[in-house]
Amino acid sequence: MNRIFIEKLVLKGKHGVSDRERESEQEFLIDISAEADAETAGTTDNISDTINYKDFADITRKVVEGESFHLVETIAQKIAERILENPKIKTVSVTVRKPQVLPSGVPGVTIIRIRQ
Repeated sequence: MNRIFIEKLVLKGKHGVSDRERESEQEFLIDISAEADAETAGTTDNISDTINYKDFADITRKVVEGESFHLVETIAQKIAERILENPKIKTVSVTVRKPQVLPSGVPGVTIIRIRQ
């Protein structure tokens, strides 16, 4: 099993519990890690034999820049669901952080979803 990941993806969206948070864009930091069998790719050197982390970025951009959600848990769940549509992926971990919410510290959530 291999771990394919993208870290520190910076996107802007309108998400949060308060109306103010959903009216103006704020920054979100996102990390995604997925487990998949990519052993063949190490031999063939062919992108079709692995998981393309660019797909993670595209999926995440569509979720964060699209519909507005109240909770970072919902953002993470939507990203995980879309990533798990790829049958090669067995497990996905998504971390969503909101760096501009607190004067000190960065809140966020990490979820892990496993293909059933």
